[in-house]
Amino acid sequence: QLQLKQSGGGLAQPGGSLRLSCSETRFGLDYHAIVWFRQVPGKEREGVACISSSGLSTNYADSVKGRFTASKDRAKDTVYLQMNSLKPEDTAVYYCAASSGSTETMCEDPESLKRVFFYDYWGPGTQVNVSS
Repeated sequence: QLQLKQSGGGLAQPGGSLRLSCSETRFGLDYHAIVWFRQVPGKEREGVACISSSGLSTNYADSVKGRFTASKDRAKDTVYLQMNSLKPEDTAVYYCAASSGSTETMCEDPESLKRVFFYDYWGPGTQVNVSS
Protein backbone atom coordinates (compact mmCIF):
# COMPACT_ATOMS: atom_id res chain seq x y z
CA GLN A 1 0.00 0.00 0.00
CA LEU A 2 1.15 3.49 -0.76
CA GLN A 3 1.79 5.81 2.13
CA LEU A 4 1.48 9.37 0.94
CA LYS A 5 3.23 11.97 3.03
CA GLN A 6 2.48 15.64 2.77
CA SER A 7 4.34 18.78 3.70
CA GLY A 8 3.99 22.47 3.08
CA GLY A 9 0.97 24.62 3.56
CA GLY A 10 0.48 27.19 6.28
CA LEU A 11 -0.52 30.82 6.15
CA ALA A 12 -0.23 33.15 3.20
CA GLN A 13 -1.54 36.59 2.41
CA PRO A 14 -3.85 37.13 -0.53
CA GLY A 15 -1.73 37.26 -3.65
CA GLY A 16 0.97 35.21 -2.00
CA SER A 17 2.33 31.75 -2.73
CA LEU A 18 2.70 28.40 -1.05
CA ARG A 19 4.01 25.05 -2.18
CA LEU A 20 2.67 21.68 -1.12
CA SER A 21 4.56 18.41 -1.41
CA CYS A 22 3.33 14.84 -1.62
CA SER A 23 5.82 11.98 -1.48
CA GLU A 24 5.90 8.20 -1.27
CA THR A 25 9.25 6.78 -0.19
CA ARG A 26 8.52 3.05 0.03
CA PHE A 27 7.16 2.18 -3.40
CA GLY A 28 7.55 5.43 -5.29
CA LEU A 29 5.14 7.19 -7.59
CA ASP A 30 6.42 5.99 -10.97
CA TYR A 31 3.11 4.30 -11.77
CA HIS A 32 0.64 6.59 -10.08
CA ALA A 33 -1.00 9.80 -11.07
CA ILE A 34 -1.56 12.17 -8.19
CA VAL A 35 -4.65 14.27 -7.71
CA TRP A 36 -4.80 17.19 -5.33
CA PHE A 37 -8.08 17.73 -3.53
CA ARG A 38 -9.15 20.37 -1.05
CA GLN A 39 -11.94 20.52 1.45
CA VAL A 40 -13.51 23.09 3.70
CA PRO A 41 -15.83 22.16 6.56
CA GLY A 42 -19.34 21.45 5.41
CA LYS A 43 -18.42 21.15 1.75
CA GLU A 44 -17.55 18.28 -0.54
CA ARG A 45 -13.97 17.50 -1.38
CA GLU A 46 -12.97 19.39 -4.53
CA GLY A 47 -10.37 18.14 -6.98
CA VAL A 48 -8.07 20.96 -8.08
CA ALA A 49 -5.18 19.35 -9.98
CA CYS A 50 -4.17 16.07 -11.53
CA ILE A 51 -0.67 15.14 -12.68
CA SER A 52 0.05 11.96 -14.56
CA SER A 53 2.47 9.28 -13.45
CA SER A 54 5.06 10.54 -15.94
CA GLY A 55 4.50 14.12 -14.85
CA LEU A 56 3.94 15.11 -18.48
CA SER A 57 0.18 15.58 -18.34
CA THR A 58 -1.77 17.84 -16.01
CA ASN A 59 -5.33 18.99 -15.58
CA TYR A 60 -6.72 21.73 -13.37
CA ALA A 61 -10.04 22.84 -12.01
CA ASP A 62 -11.24 26.13 -13.43
CA SER A 63 -11.03 27.67 -9.96
CA VAL A 64 -7.24 27.32 -9.88
CA LYS A 65 -6.27 27.26 -13.55
CA GLY A 66 -3.46 29.70 -14.26
CA ARG A 67 -2.61 30.03 -10.57
CA PHE A 68 -1.74 26.51 -9.43
CA THR A 69 0.86 24.27 -11.04
CA ALA A 70 1.42 20.59 -10.35
CA SER A 71 4.84 19.13 -11.02
CA LYS A 72 6.72 15.93 -10.35
CA ASP A 73 10.27 15.19 -9.36
CA ARG A 74 10.62 11.55 -10.33
CA ALA A 75 14.03 11.21 -8.71
CA LYS A 76 12.52 12.20 -5.37
CA ASP A 77 9.17 10.43 -5.85
CA THR A 78 7.59 13.72 -4.95
CA VAL A 79 4.76 15.70 -6.47
CA TYR A 80 4.40 19.41 -5.83
CA LEU A 81 1.51 21.81 -6.00
CA GLN A 82 2.76 25.35 -6.47
CA MET A 83 0.01 27.77 -5.52
CA ASN A 84 0.40 31.36 -6.65
CA SER A 85 -1.90 34.37 -6.52
CA LEU A 86 -3.65 32.83 -3.58
CA LYS A 87 -7.14 33.96 -2.67
CA PRO A 88 -9.03 33.70 0.62
CA GLU A 89 -11.31 31.14 -1.03
CA ASP A 90 -8.30 28.85 -1.46
CA THR A 91 -8.34 28.32 2.29
CA ALA A 92 -8.90 24.60 2.87
CA VAL A 93 -7.29 21.36 3.91
CA TYR A 94 -5.40 20.02 0.91
CA TYR A 95 -4.98 16.31 0.26
CA CYS A 96 -2.99 14.39 -2.29
CA ALA A 97 -4.48 11.15 -3.51
CA ALA A 98 -3.60 8.20 -5.71
CA SER A 99 -5.44 5.22 -7.09
CA SER A 100 -4.45 1.60 -7.52
CA GLY A 101 -6.23 1.89 -10.86
CA SER A 102 -4.09 4.79 -12.04
CA THR A 103 -3.31 5.08 -15.75
CA GLU A 104 -1.02 7.44 -17.63
CA THR A 105 -3.94 9.06 -19.43
CA MET A 106 -6.34 9.46 -16.51
CA CYS A 107 -5.61 13.15 -16.01
CA GLU A 108 -6.85 13.83 -19.54
CA ASP A 109 -10.33 12.98 -18.31
CA PRO A 110 -11.87 15.97 -16.47
CA GLU A 111 -13.77 13.47 -14.35
CA SER A 112 -10.47 12.55 -12.69
CA LEU A 113 -10.96 15.63 -10.50
CA LYS A 114 -14.44 14.57 -9.46
CA ARG A 115 -14.25 10.83 -8.76
CA VAL A 116 -13.29 11.03 -5.10
CA PHE A 117 -14.30 7.39 -4.62
CA PHE A 118 -11.73 6.29 -7.23
CA TYR A 119 -8.78 7.15 -5.00
CA ASP A 120 -7.81 4.63 -2.38
CA TYR A 121 -4.60 6.21 -1.13
CA TRP A 122 -4.75 9.55 0.62
CA GLY A 123 -2.27 11.82 2.29
CA PRO A 124 -3.06 13.08 5.80
CA GLY A 125 -3.95 16.55 4.59
CA THR A 126 -2.34 19.90 5.20
CA GLN A 127 -4.01 23.17 6.13
CA VAL A 128 -3.72 26.18 3.87
CA ASN A 129 -4.96 29.51 5.17
CA VAL A 130 -5.08 32.60 3.00
CA SER A 131 -5.78 35.71 5.00
CA SER A 132 -4.54 39.21 5.49
